[in-house]
Amino acid sequence: MSIRAVAEAAKASLPKLAKSTGAARNAFLERAAHNIKRSSKALVAENAEDVSSALASGHTEAFLDRLALNQSRVDGLVKSFLDVAALPDPLYGLEELERMASGLTVGRMRVPLGVIAFICEARPGAAAEAAALTVKSGNAIVCKPGKESAKSSKFLGAIMRRSLAEAGLPEDAVAVIPAMGREEILELVGLDDCVDLAIPRGGEGLIRMVAENAKVPVLKHYKGVCHLYVDAGADLPSAVKVIIDAKASRPAACNALECLLVHEAEAPALLSALAPELKNYRVAVRASKECMGHLAQLGEALTEASEEDFDREYLDLALNVAAVPDLDAALDHIRRHGSRHTESILTNDLANARRFVEEADASCVMVNASTRLNDGGVLGMGGEIGISTTKLHAYGPMGLKELTSRKFVVFGHGHVRG
Repeated sequence: MSIRAVAEAAKASLPKLAKSTGAARNAFLERAAHNIKRSSKALVAENAEDVSSALASGHTEAFLDRLALNQSRVDGLVKSFLDVAALPDPLYGLEELERMASGLTVGRMRVPLGVIAFICEARPGAAAEAAALTVKSGNAIVCKPGKESAKSSKFLGAIMRRSLAEAGLPEDAVAVIPAMGREEILELVGLDDCVDLAIPRGGEGLIRMVAENAKVPVLKHYKGVCHLYVDAGADLPSAVKVIIDAKASRPAACNALECLLVHEAEAPALLSALAPELKNYRVAVRASKECMGHLAQLGEALTEASEEDFDREYLDLALNVAAVPDLDAALDHIRRHGSRHTESILTNDLANARRFVEEADASCVMVNASTRLNDGGVLGMGGEIGISTTKLHAYGPMGLKELTSRKFVVFGHGHVRG
């Protein structure tokens, strides 16, 4: 089928989805979870071929980590489908009902957005998670996963469509097409008569290409330059634990820490304690001049940071480190180099925590917690289709509610304007 034909079929599925019950959409999620679990060994085997091909092509270790599906990650995917099924139905409930002086009753109702074009790189599970959220929220989706995940993405796409049919829903509500190239992607996001929203999820180059060429609205997330600021008087042993989790637990994730800011009073003790842990996890550090001596035990893994380094998203075992004189300087650094993704403060000062939450411009702001916790599943959304770093119409992890719009509903008694 042509790209247009796929998009038109997805659009044609919307009326049946709109009429479906929450129970039917949950049945799809439950069937998909069952089918993925039953086929987990075959899925892992398909993914192993994708990983082998990517390894032979010279992809980085971080890229291979994003691509890989082991049994634990498949189990996590199954759980995410069941978690989404357990969430309330987001559609058609009346909200904010209010009686006007005129006698009119005015409210809002959540409705689906329509057809979502979802373009992602590497992660084969991302398209399946996106399908879970879009179908539950009454939307159709056309997925373009990374070509490197072609085998595992095609396998998961077939499971999605079979599960839709088993739940009595239209199969065309989910299409997974790993083979799309640049021209096909641009064609898809140009179909403004079929597609309602584009969500690119991947490297900055992919997102800019989609944003600059799409004829439909685009939810953007250019990069995740995430900061963590260690305030004066913070608990330093706890800080070491949180920093290592934020950087090393999954460095290829967009919510991984890219820049550590340390109050200059805490820099000597904290960085001296942190250095052996960074060395153990093989983290390369680019540090400001005043921090170099405190990290000297890193040896060749330590270099002096340039101003340009502080704008970089590494998605790898690399970290920028700088000392700052106070909270004002930390916030100023974040304003200059942040990407509106995730910012965190480690502090025992309530006033500083409040200021940081109010002034750090990011889709998610953490207090005494790892940046890695900015995730739809962790935040009670069951999963996420992506993290928006733009403020219209969603900001932060996008779950079920973020895949809906709200229309006004007005109840009258023969009311007229005149």
